[in-house]
Amino acid sequence: MKEEFRILSATAILGYGFPQESFEEGMKRHPHLIAVDAGSSDPGPYYLGAGISFTDRDAVKRDLSIMLQAGCREHVPVVIGTAGGSGAEPHLQWCREIIEEIAAEHDLHFKMALIHAEFDKEFVKQSLAEGRITPLDPAPALTVEEIDATSRIVGQMGFDPFIKALDGGADVILAGRAYDPSVFSAAAIRAGYDKGLAIHLGKILECASICATPGSGSDCMFGYIGEDYFRVEPLNPIRKCTTLSVAAHTLYEKTNPYILPGPGGHLDLTNCKFEQETENTVKVSGSRFVPSEKYTIKLEGAKRIGYRTVSIAGARDPIMIAKIDEIIQGVKDRVADNYRDQNWDYYLHFNIYGRDGVMAQLEPNPDLSQAHEIGVVIEAVADSQHKADTICASARSTMLHYGYEGRRATAGNLAFPYSPSDFHAGEVYVFSVYHLIEVEDPAAPFPIEYITY
Repeated sequence: MKEEFRILSATAILGYGFPQESFEEGMKRHPHLIAVDAGSSDPGPYYLGAGISFTDRDAVKRDLSIMLQAGCREHVPVVIGTAGGSGAEPHLQWCREIIEEIAAEHDLHFKMALIHAEFDKEFVKQSLAEGRITPLDPAPALTVEEIDATSRIVGQMGFDPFIKALDGGADVILAGRAYDPSVFSAAAIRAGYDKGLAIHLGKILECASICATPGSGSDCMFGYIGEDYFRVEPLNPIRKCTTLSVAAHTLYEKTNPYILPGPGGHLDLTNCKFEQETENTVKVSGSRFVPSEKYTIKLEGAKRIGYRTVSIAGARDPIMIAKIDEIIQGVKDRVADNYRDQNWDYYLHFNIYGRDGVMAQLEPNPDLSQAHEIGVVIEAVADSQHKADTICASARSTMLHYGYEGRRATAGNLAFPYSPSDFHAGEVYVFSVYHLIEVEDPAAPFPIEYITY
């Protein structure tokens, strides 16, 4: 019988932390791989566009230091995907510097593969002209103008570049933007294990102990792959994996409960089976990888659209709360009239917490009749910070003293928790590229650079 392939997932995202005891428990199981996903597009387009990590540098260094020392000591490959949070070139180099610091401080010696994931704009334009780029719903068709306006574009690499790096003798792999399961599945696929099982396990391990109960993004998880199954086991005694918790996490970030698309194909979970093997371990079987006719890679790009200023306030007057939409429209009209001769292009929005601040237009119960207080977030976006400041300040001051029918006091409508009341949120980005690109060679768009420490 084939030996199980063993994978230690350190944490949901590099920098989120994990208990030292959980990690050490994982090392006692002699993993063939230590892996971690280091990023996500969940925090929005700003971090990709600005080239900044959404994770803290000291926190990332702490996690990496433990992982790298263990990997070097036990001769276990360490694989990091979506470096620096977004996986573009600035993020990759940011994380590389941290690794170099750790290697110097702890006298670690290893061969590292740096896998680049930022795409050249001219290559993207050429691919667009050749008809090899299609939008992902609801993104519009891509244009040359949109490519030029985009700050940077990354591609989500599949498992092929990781396998190539391992074949090249890498002890440590630091990769740019990656399809999350690839970080965990590549080494097992290289070792001859089933692609469907490896990718499904990677889907579970990418978020570490979130698949356990109680779930946590800041704790370790262990995975085993056999010939026709995989198993997941938490490493902290306070957690358990149940068929419900693992099956529920399989549904995470999916529009179809049975299909999970990715680079080069999709995962078919129609015949997937979850079994409670022990009190805290779940066994999964039946996952199947279906290759696509054409190999496609997801592209992500972000462009700057302006600058943001925000003001946060609260209101408790029941009369004002009942008339909040009328007041917001009045404030917007007043601000527009103030600057009608300026021809400014700006965006002014009021987010009302206590009604629909979380769900916005999707809120099923927007009734404010029972609300005793609301939170008001005033947001202004314009093509300069100065203009955004002006629009936000005008909206804030207008709303503060706005007169409405039934108002009983003139001391002010809003309570501000902070002074100053207005905050510069800086540059504003939107996703401008959210498309698939067809490629011949899955590894070719992702150059590998080898460094020996």
